[in-house]
Amino acid sequence: MDISVVYWSGTGNTEAMAQEVAKGIEEGGGKARLLEASAADAASLAQENVFALGCPSMGAEQLEETEMEPLVEALLPLAAGKHVLLFGSYGWGDGEWMRDWAQRMKEAGAVLTREEGIIANEAPDDDACKECRAAGKELAELT
Repeated sequence: MDISVVYWSGTGNTEAMAQEVAKGIEEGGGKARLLEASAADAASLAQENVFALGCPSMGAEQLEETEMEPLVEALLPLAAGKHVLLFGSYGWGDGEWMRDWAQRMKEAGAVLTREEGIIANEAPDDDACKECRAAGKELAELT
C-alpha cells in the first residue's frame, strides 16, 4: 500500500524532510509516494489510513496559504481516525505554527505519529533527518 508524503516547500528544506520520511517508509517495507501539495487532493488522501503532511512556517507562523492551507482545510472533516505525520522547517519563531497545526488535526480526530510534529530550524540537521526516517518507518508499520 502506498503512503503519501505531501509537502509544500519554498526553499527545499521541507522537501528534504519529505524525502527523509519517504526513505523511512521504504526502509520500513512500505511504498512512499512523494507529492507536492499542488498535486494532492483531500478526497484521495482521505482514502488512505496513513499519510504525512509537510509545510514550513510562513509569515506569522502559519501554513502556506495558497496550496497547503486549502488542502488541510479540506482534509479536516475527513481526518478522523487517520494516522498522520506532520513535519516542516522554520526560520524564525518557536514552532507555534506546528503546534497549532497539530492541535487542529487532533481536534479533527487524526492520530498523530509525532504529538507535535517534526520541525527543523532551516535545513534539517542529522537529528531531524533521523527523526523523519524513524517516523516514516513507524508509518510503514501502520499499514
